Amino acid sequence: MSNLKILVDFTVKVRVNAQKTAVETANVKHSLNPFDEIAIEEAIRLREKLGENVVKEILAVTCGPSKGQEQLRTALAMGVDRAIHVEISDDSYPKLQPLGVAKLLRAIVEKEKPNLVILGKQAIDDDAGQTGQMLAGLLNWPQATFASKLDISGDSIKVTREVDGGLETISSKLPSVITTDLRLNEPRFATLPNIMKARKKPLAKFTPQDLNVDITSRLETISVTDPPTRKGGGKPQDSQIHEEALSNAPTYEYDILYENQRG
Repeated sequence: MSNLKILVDFTVKVRVNAQKTAVETANVKHSLNPFDEIAIEEAIRLREKLGENVVKEILAVTCGPSKGQEQLRTALAMGVDRAIHVEISDDSYPKLQPLGVAKLLRAIVEKEKPNLVILGKQAIDDDAGQTGQMLAGLLNWPQATFASKLDISGDSIKVTREVDGGLETISSKLPSVITTDLRLNEPRFATLPNIMKARKKPLAKFTPQDLNVDITSRLETISVTDPPTRKGGGKPQDSQIHEEALSNAPTYEYDILYENQRG
């Protein structure tokens, strides 16, 4: 196999806003989704293993507000060659659903023609784990989810994936869609020289309209709330513990028979 191009995706959201309508993104520093960071690391490792003659290019894509460029620069500093930012307005972003992201990624895939798409297995805010599967369905590509090991030989890809009963190994032909699990690898840190080089790497910007993709949500979010706060524990007094122990202690009744034996 030659001329392998890998595309990786990451999107980050944060906490619930004061209106209880969506997640809060104002005045919050975004960071890479750890699952997507693993996807980036795996793409870089594949190039290191297979060589630049095989893995010709690694492309990072994110869909979100303008702040998403910060995470793309981090990906570029890790070793990604170039990046694409599909910019979503701050008003539309909270309504962006996994299907909308999958449609945007399909448009990028059809434009860029990668052989392999690697995504994190799930979001880190709502735990939605649907985008990779939806993208594979839209592209009609084979998929392997929750990957903990990945090997490429020629035009075949073998993936060890984590399932409830242990590990499952599957194989398919490229092109494919892969979603990553935590045990696939440990991402590297971006070095200062690479961070400086990342500023000069190309970062293209598109909108959903540029890609001719309708991201209108099919779902309406009625309310978004935080989980209830757990009550703190208390330390009872010794007398209280003693009384509770006595009140909860089981009671027994015995019939005792005395036998007078004369020898």
